[in-house]
Amino acid sequence: MSLNYDRHMKYKNKGFTLIEMLIVIGLIALLATAVLVAVNPARQFKFARDTERKAHLATILNALGQNMAENIGVFKCSGVAGSLPSLPSSVSSASSGPMYDLAPCLVPDYLAKMPIDPEIPTAHFTSVTDYYTGYIIMQDSNGHITLQAKSEITPSSAIIMTR
Repeated sequence: MSLNYDRHMKYKNKGFTLIEMLIVIGLIALLATAVLVAVNPARQFKFARDTERKAHLATILNALGQNMAENIGVFKCSGVAGSLPSLPSSVSSASSGPMYDLAPCLVPDYLAKMPIDPEIPTAHFTSVTDYYTGYIIMQDSNGHITLQAKSEITPSSAIIMTR
């Protein structure tokens, strides 16, 4: 009898039991869930798009600043002194609603192309005569230029840059 018992014990100690495997798989699933919740990829993508919007607004403001610096503090478009809108206006080539056609003043001398909002489906830049950025521009009475974009991280507020 001891011979059968030894042979049975020999085979019983090999490998993992089903319960041990289920416990390990459950722990891996629990850790993976915790990592996904901590990382929150949807929020990270929103944060990345908001960061891209901030970079776009800074790029447009820098191009406007270069235009004005080159023209001794005067904003010029096609060689003619111009003025930026005093009311919030969409930066677009469209002729409907409050809009301001900024691309002909900046492209290609100061920008290769107009930056566009990464999430607005209608935002596009085909040429200086066909574009919609999704951004808003205005200049106050003190000469401060303000650009703004919609924020995904805090939808109730806007991303605003002023110079």
